Amino acid sequence: QVQLVESGGGLVQAGGSLRLSCAASGRTLSMYSVGWFRQAPGKEREFVARISSNGYIKNYADSVKGRFTISRDNAKNTVYLQLNSLKPEDTAVYYCAAKARYSGGDYYTPAGYDYWGQGTQVTVSP
Repeated sequence: QVQLVESGGGLVQAGGSLRLSCAASGRTLSMYSVGWFRQAPGKEREFVARISSNGYIKNYADSVKGRFTISRDNAKNTVYLQLNSLKPEDTAVYYCAAKARYSGGDYYTPAGYDYWGQGTQVTVSP
């Protein structure tokens, strides 16, 4: 089992940047693909980005492509999400999640992931 803890959220003005971290414990994160999702009040949790276990494959939601960058440092057991050019519509709780290699489901829906962090709030003011 793996435990995930997100950090780095906060309040930022539109156009600003934040760097979110997802730190793992319990098992090495290099065994897992990792996704970032977000959930705004009254909305469903939505896919933001994901990175393969070796870091070679990265996918992004269209809404964040070109502004957000996902990366990982397996030596530090941590995955990052760099958020640039933030917009008020990016305001949400951001969650990281880990998907085991043997796990079913796809990479773009929450049901495809096995472990979740508690989330970190990102608020973007106009």
